[in-house]
Amino acid sequence: MTAKIIDGKEFSKSVRTKVAKEVSRLVEDHGLTPGLAVVLIGEDPASEVYVRNKGLQTLEVGMNSYEHRLPANVSKKVLYELIAQLNNDPKVHGILCQFPVPDHLSEEEIVEQLDPAKDVDGLHILNAGRLASGQNAMAPCTPLGCLMMLRSHYGSLSGLNAVVVGRSNLVGKPMAQLLLRESATVTIAHSRTIDIEGICRAADIVIAAVGRSEMISAEWIKPGATVIDVGINRIDAPEKGANKTRLVGDVHFESVSRVAGAITPVPGGVGPMTIACLLANTLTACCRANGLPEPEELTA
Repeated sequence: MTAKIIDGKEFSKSVRTKVAKEVSRLVEDHGLTPGLAVVLIGEDPASEVYVRNKGLQTLEVGMNSYEHRLPANVSKKVLYELIAQLNNDPKVHGILCQFPVPDHLSEEEIVEQLDPAKDVDGLHILNAGRLASGQNAMAPCTPLGCLMMLRSHYGSLSGLNAVVVGRSNLVGKPMAQLLLRESATVTIAHSRTIDIEGICRAADIVIAAVGRSEMISAEWIKPGATVIDVGINRIDAPEKGANKTRLVGDVHFESVSRVAGAITPVPGGVGPMTIACLLANTLTACCRANGLPEPEELTA
């Protein structure tokens, strides 16, 4: 068996196309343009690239992009005043503070400053609570992207046995909540799980979000199962030359792809969905703020 490759690059393009169509409808029918504000603190090179890509893709789907750059030594007072301004700005529907931030700032405290309705990364504790209790919430972008791909692959997830390997607040826990909403039967496995291989082997869906390179091998996977690899790990690649590296997931792709029915690659799987889902969440936030129907395909 050779697994079907779930191409995150192509899927993210389709999501952005749907977002652009909905944004155009909002502009034409209601005179509304969703706006995404990104706050970048300091000059981290990776963050610079990521923020630039977010800005470009925001504009490409017809949204307004607002970028706020602050020095690395910015005080909490100045940062929180900016966030308060964005919270109160009706043109801004989504706010994202790019992480990581300098050591004198707390990521947790920054998230607490956000209006939960504009927290398009889905990290605010109120969004976590609403998600867990089945209410309208902003779902974190990576789990939402995984859910969209699974919906597209299966149609309905009802009754399927899903195992989430990893229990982080960013991926593992919200992923489990989203799967429960779809009426899947969900198990969260982690480093202390007894017989983790056997538990995964019984699953129709395995979502790997544990942060250990190529941890999950073919022996863990039931033939025909769907494997979603959230992991992004950089390992040595001597075959490329001295001091060279390559990206791998939490799944041993070569062996698992011979057993699974479908699998996401790394890179090019879940990763491209992050910005696409950020845009989808901004669209959802705009609709909710104005009492308009949400596009069902783009929400949790």
